Amino acid sequence: MPVWAVVLLVVGLLGLLALQDVLQPRQAVRRVYPLVGRLRYLVERVGPELRQYIVTSDLEERPFNRAQRSWVYQKAKGVDAAVGFGTQRDPSAPGSFHFLPSPFPTLTEESPADPQPVIIGPDRPRPFGVRSRVNIAPMSFGALSAAAVSALAEGAAEAGVYINTGEGGLSPYHLSGGGAVVFQIGPAKYGVRTPEGDLDWARVEEWGRHPQVRAFEVKLSQGAKPGNGGILPAAKVTPEIAAIRGIPAGQASHSPNRFTEFSDVRGLVDFVERVKALVPVPVGVKVALGETGFIDELAAERARTGRGPDYISVDGAEGGTGAAPLSLSDHMALPLHDAIVEVDDAYRRHGVRDRIVVIAAGRTITGADAAQSLALGADLVNVARGFLLALGCIQALRCHENTCPSGVATQSRWRQRELVPEQKAPRVANYARAVQEYLMVVTRALGLRSPGELRREHFEVVVEVGHRMKGSELYPYPPLALRALEETDTEAFLQWAS
Repeated sequence: MPVWAVVLLVVGLLGLLALQDVLQPRQAVRRVYPLVGRLRYLVERVGPELRQYIVTSDLEERPFNRAQRSWVYQKAKGVDAAVGFGTQRDPSAPGSFHFLPSPFPTLTEESPADPQPVIIGPDRPRPFGVRSRVNIAPMSFGALSAAAVSALAEGAAEAGVYINTGEGGLSPYHLSGGGAVVFQIGPAKYGVRTPEGDLDWARVEEWGRHPQVRAFEVKLSQGAKPGNGGILPAAKVTPEIAAIRGIPAGQASHSPNRFTEFSDVRGLVDFVERVKALVPVPVGVKVALGETGFIDELAAERARTGRGPDYISVDGAEGGTGAAPLSLSDHMALPLHDAIVEVDDAYRRHGVRDRIVVIAAGRTITGADAAQSLALGADLVNVARGFLLALGCIQALRCHENTCPSGVATQSRWRQRELVPEQKAPRVANYARAVQEYLMVVTRALGLRSPGELRREHFEVVVEVGHRMKGSELYPYPPLALRALEETDTEAFLQWAS
């Protein structure tokens, strides 16, 4: 084609685009500045990526900065992630936390691994013994791609951690690794719902007998959008996802903001007990904590009647999600650390802390993050976005658009091509082992042998420049209550108190 023809073609195309800009009524910038105005939207579109690699420093950005992401990428690949020349953080900045190392740390050979597995539901027919303190948080098939869920499940099995299905139901991809699975039931009852939208109790009982399903979880709310149901855009509701969830294909999926089966603590406990009567495995509750009277009442019910969930999964306000309203994700629910303390204290006050397992989730990325949550009162830690980074997520912030460039949070077959489960599963396993190992590194540095021995007095927080407080001063343990002694098993309570 002659050069003049190419030039004429390009000029013609640009002219058509300029005409379209002038005539369209929706975007004022394009209407006033044809062609040039398009650059504004292009730069806005690629802004997160530009800021990541060009504009921001290693310690800026949210929810995870470049230093944190780089650490995950390196550990997932099995590469040395040591830092040189010292920390880039300001250790005197308000909000910084520091563990208090022992002058005589535990030798590695004295405690090479965590010697204390966490037993969820020890009185259940099939108790769930959890070996790793760090596990994979709820993430639904639908929010994530099939390739991503498969890689997570296979990596979880390799590392000996469990994977939580999220509220989207149990898919074949969650089972592909052959490892332990926690089946989450949300208000929409995806995966265990009748055509009318009610809970299909027969399906619950059926899944409860599956050897890989080691626990059920009743989701009341989550940190990124407490008080609001799950959101799955229509573009992500493929026929396969629709079939698993029991909903129409091609239509946006909005789950209710709460269960219709109960509306108070007594009703919740009745619901949990009905599930426990059908399945042999432990049954827990997931909640983003708000008014703390709820958790106190739940603990009191356990002390008074012995009924209630086998574990509480506490979601902090900083938790992530595929899609959420800004007003909820920015301004709703307690931050993770405050929420952990409220749950831990409530069950301590009523003398039944030894009868509940507390799981913490919310912007946890490293072993030090996990250690702080355990020190505050958690028994286990669930991690979501750290595992997504291990899969290759670049924090493009497009989870809700079905255009995830790394193939993690999209149902586009084309975009999923780059995420090969056989290649990514080992990275998931590497990252899981790395967080657990660095949790043990912190534990040994404090002179302890198990992360289960971490307490609030083992770290301090800079509350203002020159003023530090131990965690046990910021969050004092509740005094022992005589009522707790009277309402619970005395021997167990005294053993806990000692």
